[in-house]
Amino acid sequence: MSTAIQKHAPSAMPALSMSEDELIGVLTNSLYPGAASGSIKLVIGYCKAAGLDPMQKPVHIVPMWDCKAKQMRDVVMPGIGLYRTQAARSGEYAGVTEPEFGDDVTENIGGVQITYPKWCRVTVRRLLPNGTVVDFTAKELWKENYATKGKDSAAPNAMWLRRPYAQLAKCAEAQALRKAFPEFGAQPTADEMEGRELDMGAADVVSSRPASQPAALPEYPQGAFAENLPKWSAAIKAGKLTPDEVILRASTKGILTAEQKAAIHAEAKPAEPEVIDAPAQQQADDDGWLEGYESTEVAQ
Repeated sequence: MSTAIQKHAPSAMPALSMSEDELIGVLTNSLYPGAASGSIKLVIGYCKAAGLDPMQKPVHIVPMWDCKAKQMRDVVMPGIGLYRTQAARSGEYAGVTEPEFGDDVTENIGGVQITYPKWCRVTVRRLLPNGTVVDFTAKELWKENYATKGKDSAAPNAMWLRRPYAQLAKCAEAQALRKAFPEFGAQPTADEMEGRELDMGAADVVSSRPASQPAALPEYPQGAFAENLPKWSAAIKAGKLTPDEVILRASTKGILTAEQKAAIHAEAKPAEPEVIDAPAQQQADDDGWLEGYESTEVAQ
């Protein structure tokens, strides 16, 4: 049995049988209130090209800052509902786990006090033709996904302020769906890209960082490095992290020097036999090693 997505012919969708002006009026007054007619035309064109019914709202209109044009512009992006529908129609969708959240963090961001989960993890399961069910897991960080309320503000917008858990869960699920079903597209969803910059430079790519986040990081302070190295070493020796994984995570806080990277890699070399404190070793769990030195990390 074929598992290919069946696209609907325009004749099978009453909405696309309407005149364009009439359909624009319907969509403007129902699914996309307040949207410009030009943006509604983008939605209609997207749906026609993909064989989608615009009345099911498979895509969203996302206002984004165009770095090149120096102005806001509307971009049509798929909603997570579209990826869910595509996965379900494939005949190989075997379900999704409930979102798992990391520790709560309370801080002031852009003048707004907010409590949010540090991360969210979601697993999508796919049934392969040979009968094997494979898990595809995505773990997304709140700080790397939240949408700002403006291009010059670091504060979260109203939706991310009101629903910090639900919004991050949708981002993690969308990433897991793309990993499990890459044939259905790699475009980020509207929830993931709202509040980001649209970089229409030579590469014509969308920036994956909030508009207010600086592009460059400072060098990792040697004092903080010396204090954190024993904790990283414990995680490496416990087999919970590789040196490359430690370097990747530490690099989100500051730029590591070649000597600092070499020192981290040196922790993976066999050490002299010693008595290991088992309880202390158990504390180096999946992400717990980060907690011990967060207060000493470089201020963002």
